[in-house]
Formats: sequence, C-alpha cells, structure tokens
Amino acid sequence: MFVLRASVRQLASKKLASNTRCLLASAARTSRTGVIGSRVGIATSPHTRHIRPIQSLTPSIGRSLSLSTSSSSSSSKMAVPPEQAGRDVHVHWKDITAEKIATIKTDVIAAVTKMADDISAIPLAEVTFENVMHTLENMNRELTTNGSLVDFPAMVYTDKEIRDASTEADKDLSQFMVDLRCNKDIFDRVVAVKEKFYDSLSTQSKRLVDHTIRDGRRLGLHLSDETRDQIKKVDQELSRLSIDFQRNLAEESTKLAFSPEELDGMPEDFISSLDKDDDDKFIVTLKYPHTVPISQKARNADTRKRVNVAFNSRCMSENTEILETMLELRKKKASLLSFSTFADYMLEIRMARSNKAVSEFLTTLSNRVTPLAEKELAKLKEYKKAECTELGIPYDDELHAWDVNYYSYQVEKKEYSIDQDLYKEYFPMEKVTEGLLDIYQDLLGVVFTKLDDADVWHPDVTMYRVTEKSGGWILGYFYLDLFPRDGKFGHAACFPLQSGCRLADGTRQVAVCAMVANFTKPTADKTSLLLHSEVETFFHEFGHAMHGICALDVQYSRFSGTRVERDFVEAPSQMLENWCWEKEPLQRMSGHFESGKTLPSNMLETLVASRNANIGILTKRQLCFGLFDQFIHSSQDKVDTQSVYNKFCLDVNRYPAAEGTNMPATFGHIAGGYEAQYYGYMWSNVFSYDMFFSRFHKEGVMSSQVGKHYRDFILRPGGSRDASDMLVDFLGREPNQDAFLEQTGLSAAA
Repeated sequence: MFVLRASVRQLASKKLASNTRCLLASAARTSRTGVIGSRVGIATSPHTRHIRPIQSLTPSIGRSLSLSTSSSSSSSKMAVPPEQAGRDVHVHWKDITAEKIATIKTDVIAAVTKMADDISAIPLAEVTFENVMHTLENMNRELTTNGSLVDFPAMVYTDKEIRDASTEADKDLSQFMVDLRCNKDIFDRVVAVKEKFYDSLSTQSKRLVDHTIRDGRRLGLHLSDETRDQIKKVDQELSRLSIDFQRNLAEESTKLAFSPEELDGMPEDFISSLDKDDDDKFIVTLKYPHTVPISQKARNADTRKRVNVAFNSRCMSENTEILETMLELRKKKASLLSFSTFADYMLEIRMARSNKAVSEFLTTLSNRVTPLAEKELAKLKEYKKAECTELGIPYDDELHAWDVNYYSYQVEKKEYSIDQDLYKEYFPMEKVTEGLLDIYQDLLGVVFTKLDDADVWHPDVTMYRVTEKSGGWILGYFYLDLFPRDGKFGHAACFPLQSGCRLADGTRQVAVCAMVANFTKPTADKTSLLLHSEVETFFHEFGHAMHGICALDVQYSRFSGTRVERDFVEAPSQMLENWCWEKEPLQRMSGHFESGKTLPSNMLETLVASRNANIGILTKRQLCFGLFDQFIHSSQDKVDTQSVYNKFCLDVNRYPAAEGTNMPATFGHIAGGYEAQYYGYMWSNVFSYDMFFSRFHKEGVMSSQVGKHYRDFILRPGGSRDASDMLVDFLGREPNQDAFLEQTGLSAAA
C-alpha cells in the first residue's frame, strides 16, 4: 500500500484487514503533493494473497528554487555524490516531542503562507514560469518533507502524547492545505503562465502546468465565489472526518480472553506468545499476528466467530456515522462540480476514466469467476461437513464468514500439502530480509548500506542508504519498521517522507521513505518466522520504497516516485510479488531457522503449485470490496453501509457477513485515499501479470537487463509520464489481460 499526502493517516488506512495487500500511505496523506491539488502514500492487508534531533525546519525552507525547464539531464545530476551522505536527509526523529510537532506545524504554515502570498502579489502581466511554478515547487517540497514530521509520528510513536499531538497538528495542517489548494489568486497565475509561456516549456514542465490547472478546476477554482466556498467547506469537513476515522482505528485496543480449550488447534508457539489475564486466560488482540492465525487454525467455531465479529465491529458506532457522513459530503462535492456521481469525479483522472468502465470491468470479471468460486465454496462445505461429523457436532449446511479462512486453510493443507507452520520455519526474518535486499540490489543495480546509529523513532527501526552499484551515487534512503507495538499503524504500508526532485542548484533532493509492517517480533529465545504470505507482503511493500527512490527522471516533487495514477500505483509492487513464487528467489530468501538449509525442492514445488488454491474465493472477495466501493460512491440515495455491504457479501462472495458487524467502519481505504478507487487493486494486477510474464518470466526472473528496463521505463519516470505510455515502453506493445487470466486459472473459468 502506498500512502499519499492526504495525510499519513489517511494513506495508512488503506490496507484493509480483510484482504488487500498494499495500501499506499496515500490515503493518510491524501496529499500535500500538489499545492493546488493533493498529498500522497501506500499500504497492504495480510489477508490477500494476490490481490509505510529536529531543528525547526529543513534547510530548504526559504531557498529559491530555480529549475531548468529543459527536459534533459545527465545521470550525475539525478543523484547525490557520495560525499553528501547524511546531509541529504531532512527528516529527523530522535528529538521529536509534542511541543516540537506543534512548532514545526506553525513554522511550515508560516513559511508556505509567505510563499503563497508572494505568488498572489505578482501582477498577472509579470508572471513567469520561475516566479510562479518554481515557488509552488518550493511550497510542495516543504509541505511534503516537513509535513511528514507533523503527521507521520501518529503512525509510529509509542508515546501517546506525541501521537495525539501529531493527530491534532495534522488536522490543522490539513485544514491549511484545503485553504491553500483553493487559492484562486495562485490558480489564476498558473493559468497566465500557460497562456504566456506554454510552448517554450519542456515536456515535464508542461505536465506540471497542465496538472496544476486540472486540479484547480477539480476544486472549482474556475467557478463562482459561492460555489468555491461550498466546495472548500466540504473539503475541510472531509479532511477532519478522515483523520478522525483513521485515529479511531489506530487507537482501537480491544482484547479478548480465551481458555486453552477455546484455542484448540492453535500451534504451541502461538499459545506461548500470548499474555494471560488475572483469570489465567489467554489474551488475544485484534492485531493481524493474532487474528489471522486464529481465523485459519482455531478448531473451535465459536472462537473464530468471536474474533471475526470483534474484528469487523471495530469502531463500528463512531466510524459508521463518519463514513456515511463522508459519503453525503462527497456526493455534494461531485454535484457542485457538475459530475453525476462522486465515482465519476474521482475516475476522471485515472486510467479507467469513468465509473461505467470500472463497473463493467468488475462485473465482467465477477461473472467470469463465479463458477470457479462456487465450486471452491462447495468444497469448503464438504470439509466443514466432514469435520462436524468427526467432532460429533451438528452440521448447519452453511458457510459463515468465520468459516471461510479456516476451511480454505484446510484445503491448502490437505490438498496441496501446505502446512504454513512448517513452511514458516524456512522463512526467519533475518534470512528473508537478507535475501530480499540482495534480490532487489541485483535486479535494480543498486547497493543498500545499513546505517549504524541512525536517527530513528524506535529501537526496532533500521535505516539504509541506497546507492548506484556503479559510481556510488546516492539515490535515497529507506527505513524498515517491521514489528507491531501499541499505538502503531496496524497494517503494512510504505510512507514517503521526503520527495525525490531537483533543487535550485540543479542537484537532487533524494527520496526518503519508511516501510511499516507488523510481522511477529523476535524474542531473546525465539526468532521471528514469517508466513509465506508475509514474505509476499514484505516484497510488495518494499517495491513501493524502490519506486519512490528510483524515480530519477522526476524534476518536480509533484511527480515524485509513486505519484502515478491511483489505479496503476500498485502494479509495480504487485508484479514484484511474483518473485515469491519462483525457485531462485525463494531459495535466496529461505533458510531453516535451525539448520540454515534452504527450502527443499519438493516443498518449493508444492508451494508454487498451491498458488491458485481458492483463487476464485479470493478474487471474489476483492471484487466485493471494489463493487461495494463503486456502488456507495455512485448511489444517488443515502447509503446504509451495513445493509449495502451485507447485500454485496451475499451477491458477490456468496456467503454472509457476520451478523451485527459492519466491516466498512474499518475500511480505511475508502475513508480517504482510495475512495471510489479500490477497484485499482484488481485493475493494476492485470498490468502486473502482463509485465512479469511477458518480460521477466520469458527473459529471466533475475535478468539484470530486464531489471534495468523495468527500472528505466516503469520506476524512473515516477509520475512524470502517463502509466499507459510507460507500460507500452516496457512491454513493446499495448498491455492486455491474457497473462492475468491464464496464470490465475480464470481463462479456463470463462
């Protein structure tokens, strides 16, 4: 998942507990990426198999940015020389306090306000690309980098005072951003720049002007004062509600108590990892390291039901009200901007372009998958009936929401010989991390150097510098924050903290990002062992980090890294998940935690053969989320999210949601960042399969030459080109869905 600048919080929420691998921190930072426009980030859900000492401000505040408008540049100007190491990171964490966050927020607002006032004061006859667009670029860089120091602490700090201060400061900064994006004086001067200088600009500079004007029109800056004020008020309220929605989820701390008998079927290492209450019962939280194993392995159906109901009831009262209020506000905004639905408003600037195209894509795929999914569900019922007979308990001839993961796991275990507890012994965290980093280095031609005594926000966090393999030029930095803790963002996501872009002197500001996850933490006597699905999640999220760091053709922070179309942003990382199903990468990432031996060939072959196990059920689940998202954002009526979601569960998934729950109240994606865009996970997955099987699978999974093409054509441009053009460059043709249908087995389901 990638997180946008809407606010780190919004982005982070994107990775749904129920089934999505990645959520760009985008949602949380819905965007400070464009002063007239938006903010961005990425994240992931563990349930889906296919499917981120402070001085005051960074030194760049107040620096005049005077970029060349030429589109050409030497590779040396696209990176930072080795002697600049350490001086090129402008985000610092060790001295963060609640008071300092408030001070940074105030300073950022003051500095950006000064720059905005400078632009607004320019007579229209005196505008130039430099005094308007370059000043906007300075504003964007400051809002991205220093904005991270304001909103990111809420995602990762253990100190609740700091998290609360971050949340409140983020609200203030987000409200300020709404005001700033609605500044008509700035918009008018950007329009004047286009009228006077457009033909003389480079391709990327033209794109900057075009996108800035486009986003201004999408905010109604070309409309009457009255309409603009209404849109502004709607955006201010949406920003506040989105932050509240995400904070409610982040602070949720429900705990359930179970007896040993109620945890029958759970592995001993899981049981021993649990705390106990005063009644000597085991304490289970609603974090993924607890909920996922119980959903798969607990033989007691009542235990699975309790966990499922609690998980999908988190923040139900407050967040249901927030979400349904947001739906009405979004509908109002779309109407003010003359769009028939909010979905059409959002999709206008995506690859799909329209609600009609998305609905047809999702419905057609759902119909195609239905026979396969029904066959798989029938098999799960057979497994349930057999187990009920074995245990001597009544069989109700129904599949419940808390049954599906459990019996799907039994199918994998019995029909594919996949014992996840056995497989994870070959994926200790240290070995997976070592192998993953080696694979990425070889594939992309880069070098990762772990930094000792790095400036980080928690002792668990590590920091790495990324350099070119040839030449040693610095490309960027990333943090790894991999283990759960109280108050931390609960999913997996990649958060952009500093944009990669060109500076005033023609040198580069490198990208800095943080990959945040919640894998089981090692103890003094027990290493951290990863499920294969967690290895996939690790590979996926780290792919977002590399997208941000390797986008070296980006001149403007507006197009930095993963700031591509939302329905393409997951494709590069989804493609990289394929390495977790190939022999050489799996051998490099595996090593038994006791013997050190790599994954045996027979286990590897069995794992690969299981890739499409229950693919119909899994695909339907993602389609259910996407269709629900499109429906609630295109309905002309007031939406009851609970009843609508329950209907989609029955119609699409073919089994009901647990009674009394409302999963949409936990659906951070649609609270900000992926609203009316959740379909993008399936949409982009089509491209991911096409890229992998058309190039890497044919020419070599570890081919450095194809890796270079991937880096040059997909990663390097960032958002400076349309995704469709990048795909054609990499594939040598228009993309198609053939590989997706064939490799997932869905072509046979037609």
